[in-house]
Amino acid sequence: MSKKTLVSAITAALVVGAASTTFAANNPFSDVPADSWAYDAVSTLAADGVIDGYPDGTYQGQNTMTRYEMAQIVARAMAKTDLEKADKALVDKLAAEFADELDNLGVRVADLEKKSDNVVWKGELRYRYVDASSDATDRMSGHTKKYNDNDTSQVMFRLEPKAYIGDTGWTANVRVDYEMKADEDANGKTVVARAYAKGPIGHNTTVTAGRIPLLDTYGMLLDEHMSGAQIDIASGSDKNFTTSLLAGRYNPGHDNPDILPGQTLKDFTADFYATQFNYKSEKFDANAMYAVMTNIEPGSTNWGTWAGQTVYDYDKMNIWSVGGLYRFDNNWGLLGQYAVNTESDNSDDKQAYMAELQYKNANITDPGSWGAYVAYRHFGKDVTIATTYKDVFNNQKGFAIGASYVPVENLLASVKYFDGKDIDSDTDTDADRFYLNLDFFY
Repeated sequence: MSKKTLVSAITAALVVGAASTTFAANNPFSDVPADSWAYDAVSTLAADGVIDGYPDGTYQGQNTMTRYEMAQIVARAMAKTDLEKADKALVDKLAAEFADELDNLGVRVADLEKKSDNVVWKGELRYRYVDASSDATDRMSGHTKKYNDNDTSQVMFRLEPKAYIGDTGWTANVRVDYEMKADEDANGKTVVARAYAKGPIGHNTTVTAGRIPLLDTYGMLLDEHMSGAQIDIASGSDKNFTTSLLAGRYNPGHDNPDILPGQTLKDFTADFYATQFNYKSEKFDANAMYAVMTNIEPGSTNWGTWAGQTVYDYDKMNIWSVGGLYRFDNNWGLLGQYAVNTESDNSDDKQAYMAELQYKNANITDPGSWGAYVAYRHFGKDVTIATTYKDVFNNQKGFAIGASYVPVENLLASVKYFDGKDIDSDTDTDADRFYLNLDFFY
């Protein structure tokens, strides 16, 4: 039984106990006739174990009941989600018969359930193994050598509580991440990655404010967070067109990854503004984005240089991006995206693009489900800031393949492999990466 179902059953039982005297005193209703079909229906549900009685906890078939007492039994039956088809039909028929009484009773049940389930907890436990290497040229000595030719293991524990703020439709959201290297004894690092409020303003507008998620639609450029606000405005007959406006301060506050020369734009601060458009239909999704970063400042680890060489020497970024996903059928899909930073002068570094052929999809609620993909990616370092894809680093290009499988509910196993080159103005150097991920969701 799910948590929500359990809460519904408990709250319905509480209502039954509290309401049995209140309804009788203030709202006397006529009894359900002794020959009504409803008694037979309730008897069947009791025999099948769907219900265990009415106010006093037993089903007394020899006694008549008021319509409110019958509605209370129906409310408890409606809280069950694993009904057989025949029992479900009986519950639906009873619900239609006592709809008015259930409407009044339902307000009380909903209020109690909302209060008892005011905070929802989700989270994730993740193990990640990566083996990456690259034959990059050492710019100090001029010799070619391996970088990152080693294995890394990481464990991450995540908590994501969500609290409902009254009846407003607003929620308070937090994400706390604890990360550590699995092959080291040193303590890990705890970060409050996100802390924001989200809710509706009117019928078509949603506002998110605080330390909010920062994600372009397909994640090629950004999968991070920023301090600021986002406004989403839905339009169209089916609200399938969304305009998003974002503004804030982007400052991840974590160290540069220990990877190849030039493969970082992560540790800096900047003012961030963006407009994003999304269209969704049954067969085709489309996206367009324009983003600006201004007042870019170096971070604590001197991200702007490596061995005396300039990695990114602009104080502004102008990013244009377009993309789309076409679904051929229930199994096959083709994803594509292109982006360019017009402030950069290097044709390779200023561009990011990818094409990904997808087959099926792993669903964590469906054990045995799986999915696979093959892709080509080109992630120029001057535009790909913090990609969500883990098969290719920033400043690399090449082919990637991967697959995901759900062995049991809420466990996702993923493997990925990349074979390509580092993007360098002087020489293209071979690079490869193997990636294993185990995610336990709760």
